[in-house]
Amino acid sequence: MKPTHDNPLLKAEALQLAIHNSANFSSIATDAQGVIQIFNVGAERMLGYSAAEVVNLISPAGISDAMEVILRAEALSLEFGTAIQPGFEALVFKASRGIEDIYELTYIRKDGSRFPAIVSVSALRDGDDRIIGYLLMGTDNTARKRVEAEQAQLDLLLREQKQALQATNKELETARAVADKANRAKSEFLSSMSHELRTPLNAVLGFAQLLASDKPPPSVAQQRSLDQILKGGWYLLQLINEILDLAMIESGKVMMSQEAMGLSEVLKDCEAMMEPQAKKRGIDMRFLAMERPFFVHADRTRLKQVMINLLSNAIKYNRSGGSVTVSASVGDAGRVHIRVADSGAGLSPGQLEQLFQPFNRLGREHGAEEGTGIGLVVTKQLVELMGGAIGVESEAGVGTTFWIELAASEEPVLESVPLSSADFGITEEHALTRTVLYVEDNPANLILVEQLVARRANLKLLTAIDGYAGIQLARTYQPDVILMDINLPGISGYGCLKILQDAAETSHIPVLALSANAMPRDIDKGVEAGFFRYLTKPIKVIEFMEALDLALDFAADHKKASHD
Repeated sequence: MKPTHDNPLLKAEALQLAIHNSANFSSIATDAQGVIQIFNVGAERMLGYSAAEVVNLISPAGISDAMEVILRAEALSLEFGTAIQPGFEALVFKASRGIEDIYELTYIRKDGSRFPAIVSVSALRDGDDRIIGYLLMGTDNTARKRVEAEQAQLDLLLREQKQALQATNKELETARAVADKANRAKSEFLSSMSHELRTPLNAVLGFAQLLASDKPPPSVAQQRSLDQILKGGWYLLQLINEILDLAMIESGKVMMSQEAMGLSEVLKDCEAMMEPQAKKRGIDMRFLAMERPFFVHADRTRLKQVMINLLSNAIKYNRSGGSVTVSASVGDAGRVHIRVADSGAGLSPGQLEQLFQPFNRLGREHGAEEGTGIGLVVTKQLVELMGGAIGVESEAGVGTTFWIELAASEEPVLESVPLSSADFGITEEHALTRTVLYVEDNPANLILVEQLVARRANLKLLTAIDGYAGIQLARTYQPDVILMDINLPGISGYGCLKILQDAAETSHIPVLALSANAMPRDIDKGVEAGFFRYLTKPIKVIEFMEALDLALDFAADHKKASHD
């Protein structure tokens, strides 16, 4: 007998058996009407059905994605110009006409899960070439689909990276140009807005100061009204400055004028400013007595801005009849610890996590209290710019406590020197009334210079708390001498000096710098910029008065020369 593999009949039977038992592909045979007659091991593995569950019971269309079958029927109808019904006919239409047909189809397993398959369809014919059934051979296309998807994604990434690399230089140049344009537009807008708001405000403040310094002096009632005008005007100017501060913080250009200062003075100013708001809302605001005087190294204006923001929030989000308590104590590692505690609703752990996010009002967007959600963000940035730290402790239903820590400092001391009456005497060349303009944002320094200038009966002092206001006053009143702080809100002392030097009506006025920036390089920079003198803080009284006299003499000589 010949070996099995040499017998064609046995070989064919072996191949058919191998196909039927293969687990790597599905073999589904139907009769001419489409009812499944053979469902091999591979089909069972792929689809989860046993042969007994489908043979003589269903069509292959029953285990296929119905929408894909409908779309296939529509596509074939258009291609062949005849109506093809969705169902088994759509799956075997080409094969029934002797056309080789291989297509993708989504099979649906017994458990409802789906997988992509590649299906090859052939018509089964008898000896008379009549169709007696169909054979659908299928393979699971999941792995191939995944590889194709990954390859397509990789190709897409490579194309995008190539395009990105090719366009990098151009995009950078474009982005830089757009950013520069946006920054210029923003600066121009802020400058314009600031100028438009400051112009009428400067007139109000300037004339109020002139009225306050008139001879004879205003009555008590008039002075009280002038004080209210000046207080409101300075506060409005401070609000304008805060708008500019926010823009400068965002751009990383915020200026700090840090120096030693008494904490009690700052807190008293904040108490006076916030007391009306607290009383209006029925809030008991208490500033606890300090165990000892505390002095901190900070920017006075920024520190007040921080404290006012914390106090405003403590009052605004408090309960009716609640309380706000402010205290100070010794902190860690040479710091001063300041706390603002309220008896409000408190914050949940989730709200605490979102506390310092910009424009996040922690669900209070629809409440009665107005707000932008940036106050605490600015407060945190300002504290950190001053080298400090900020934190919060809160319990829902009990209240919230915000705390800040700042570097402690020694008590600032004004140099004390013996003065004779001659130090403040009026010489013949100084007999006429002269005007001095002082541009300074630190109230303590303003008060000190006011007291020094007041000792000269022939001197009249005008003040401005920011550079733009100072420039406007200089243009309007043509002072004999200008005293200029360096670190000012909105525009620095150097920026003011440049504007004054470039304007014909103010270029002749001697400008003295008066700054806490006292390093040798700071002094050299000031002299090179064109300041008449560069004086450092703390103020040395005799040095200050001598420099002021030199500047007044210079102004008098210029005025005399211009008249000759």
